[in-house]
Amino acid sequence: MTDVRQANSVNPELQHHIDQTPLVGTHDHQASEKQWIEAPGDVLSDLFGHYVASDVEAAGAPPGDLERAMNGGDPDLAGRWNGIKDAWEKTRFTGYGEAVRILAKEVYGIDEITVESLKAAQPKLDALRRPGERYRLLKEMANLDHVQIDNFCWACPPDPAGPEFFLYDINFAGLCSGDVSAAGILEATGIEVKDLASLRQGIEGVFDKFAPCAIAVKAQHAYGRTLRWHPRTDAEVEPLVQKQLKGKELTPDESLVVGDWNWALVAELCAAHNLPLKLHTGYYAGLNYMVPERIRAGNLWQLMRDHPRTRFVLMHIAYPYYQEAIAMAKHYTNAYVDLCWAWGIDPYASMDLVRRFIHAAPIRKLFAFGGDTFWPTCTVAYAIQARRWLARALSAEVNEGLLTLDEAKEIAARIMRGNQYECFDVEGTRSAIRKAVAEGEGNS
Repeated sequence: MTDVRQANSVNPELQHHIDQTPLVGTHDHQASEKQWIEAPGDVLSDLFGHYVASDVEAAGAPPGDLERAMNGGDPDLAGRWNGIKDAWEKTRFTGYGEAVRILAKEVYGIDEITVESLKAAQPKLDALRRPGERYRLLKEMANLDHVQIDNFCWACPPDPAGPEFFLYDINFAGLCSGDVSAAGILEATGIEVKDLASLRQGIEGVFDKFAPCAIAVKAQHAYGRTLRWHPRTDAEVEPLVQKQLKGKELTPDESLVVGDWNWALVAELCAAHNLPLKLHTGYYAGLNYMVPERIRAGNLWQLMRDHPRTRFVLMHIAYPYYQEAIAMAKHYTNAYVDLCWAWGIDPYASMDLVRRFIHAAPIRKLFAFGGDTFWPTCTVAYAIQARRWLARALSAEVNEGLLTLDEAKEIAARIMRGNQYECFDVEGTRSAIRKAVAEGEGNS
C-alpha cells in the first residue's frame, strides 16, 4: 500500500526542474518603470494592494480601514495595520493570502507581519524602487521568459525598460462591449467613423497600426456583459451605430448587438494578423457583482465555431467552471486554457485542472501562468506560488504512477514556456519591436 505521505509528497527533482525553467507570464497589467519608481506606497500597501484586499474585506475588514491600510502616505503604520489585522488572520490561508505570505517572506524577508517587521523591511522596498529593478524582479527573481501586458489601450510601443521582455496586448474591451470608439479611432488612424463601413475601416486601421508590435489582443468585456455571442447582420447594426454617433445611449440589448458585430470583426482580424484573442472568462475581481451565468467558457461556442482560424485563449480557467473550459479546449481546435490569476483565486482547483487537463485534452493547449497584477513584487509572489502548486500537481501524477518523472518534466516545460511559443508569435513580435526601435518609431 502506498504511504499517504509519499502520495502527497513533492518530488524534489521535479520541483527543482520547475523552479529552473523560465516561465512565460501570459497576462499581467505591469505598471511602467516610471510608475513603479514613483509609487507612493510602503511595504504594507505593497503586501495588500492587490487581490487579497477583496478577501480581507470579505473576512470583515471595514472598507474604510482597508482603504486606510493601503494609504502609504499615512505615517500611522500601527493604526493602519491594526485596522485589517483581524481580517487578515481569517484570510491568510486563501490563495491570495498565501501570495501575501510568499511576498512577505521571499521579497522582504518577513516571517510574521508585524509593525516592527514592516518598518524593518521598508529599506528593501526603497531599494527596489530604482531603475532596472522592475525588470530584475521579473526576469531574475520570478524567472520569467517574458511578460505579456494588458495596458488597457491599443498602443503597444516598445518598452524602453526591456523592449523584448515587456510585450503588450491590444485591448479591445470597449469595442467588444458595444462602444464604436469613434474618437479613439479618429485619433489613432485619422479615419472618421460616420457609418458601419467606416467603423470597419477604422477597426482595420487600428490593427494595421498596432498589430505588428503586439503579442495578442485582449478583451475583458465579460465584466459588463455576457460571453454569449450571436452573429449580427449589417442591417441590424447600422442604425445602432448611427444612434451612438448622434450621442444617444444604447440600451443594454442594443449594446450587445453592436458589441457582437465588433467582436466578430476583432476575431476575424486577429486571425488575419496572427494574434491570439485573449478573453476574460470566469471569476470577477472585486466583490458583490458577479453574474455567474455570464462568465462560462461554454458561452463562446458559436464564436469559436464561426471563427476557426482565430486562436482563443480562455483566461483564468473560467473559474469556477474550469471543467467546462477543459471541454472547450478538448472539442475546439482553436481553444486554449490559461491559468493566469487562477493559482491565486483557488490553488486546489488550479491543481485539479492541470491533472484533469493532462488526461482529457491535448497538453499543448494549456498555459501555466500569468500574474495579472500591476506591481513586479506581486508578480514574483504569484510566480513562486504557481511553481509550487504546479510541482504538487505533477508530483501527484508521478506518485500515483500516472506519469514518469521525465514525462512530468516534459509537461512542465511545455505548459510553462513551450506552448506559449507555439501559440504566440513571440519571435515575430520581438523582430517587429527591434525594427521599430532601430527606426526610432513607436506606435503610440
